[in-house]
Amino acid sequence: MQAPFRRPTHAGSWYTSNPNELVQQLNGWMADAAPDDEVSAGARAVIAPHAGFSYSGPTAAWAYRHVRCDGVRRVFLLGPSHSLYTPKCLLSTYASYAVNHEAPVSAPKQIPIDQQIYDELAATGDFDEMPRQVDEREHSLEMHLPFIAHVMGARQYTLVPIMIGALSEAAEKRYGKHLARYLADASNLFVVSSDFCHWGERFDFVLHPWPPDARHHQIFQSIEALDREAMQLIEQLDADGFAQYQRKTGNTICGRHPIAVLLRAIQPLQPSFRLKFTRYAQSSQCCRCDESSVSYASAVVWATA
Repeated sequence: MQAPFRRPTHAGSWYTSNPNELVQQLNGWMADAAPDDEVSAGARAVIAPHAGFSYSGPTAAWAYRHVRCDGVRRVFLLGPSHSLYTPKCLLSTYASYAVNHEAPVSAPKQIPIDQQIYDELAATGDFDEMPRQVDEREHSLEMHLPFIAHVMGARQYTLVPIMIGALSEAAEKRYGKHLARYLADASNLFVVSSDFCHWGERFDFVLHPWPPDARHHQIFQSIEALDREAMQLIEQLDADGFAQYQRKTGNTICGRHPIAVLLRAIQPLQPSFRLKFTRYAQSSQCCRCDESSVSYASAVVWATA
């Protein structure tokens, strides 16, 4: 039996719990994000970061700026797990996810989970249930709810949250195949949650320089070069190349598996989709080995036919 709703557990820490302040922030970030003329028909999927809004909010807006919500009836939300290892994908046991967009935390707005889609995914035998404490502890899904609620407004829609585990390449292909038919449906919007490189000793990742022959690079320049190599492969919809890149570099892209699942879902639908990154940023510019940073990138997927 499903619990009533998942609480917005990161409101008041990762982002403001004041609904008026939150709406003002979202409005400002969306206004500052420039639209890309190529995406005039609207995004069918976006890739956007999930760090605290003071770091990632302005970048995430460059993805959500391209969402056209008329006709969208459900939102698939794919995010990585930061606290639980699983080789599978997990579904929530809640009936809805709450978000304090235009409503106080004491009485948050609830976005219903699409039980029909959940039943269809569960019937494949490839999805497990997400432990409730893991669900509430995970930020990669929750951090997108204010943006989703903001762009969807008063429209009626359902949510399909999926926690993507540490998948093998074979599993990424399998889950991509499961989701391809939903991506093909224009009434579905896909949101893929991912930050990019986590650089520094506290992340156990200090690759430098990159490329290996770029001896003149500052650390932050190496980080950007490393990220942009991944971004180019993703823009090319090269799922195999992205997998090879990850094996070669070990870049700490925390949403690499959700991104890979999206790429695998797009494959059988080609040549109907394009993907383009619209923004890139870093939390700080590292110049010394004792410093650290996290990278953020936003991308848009749209239909060409």
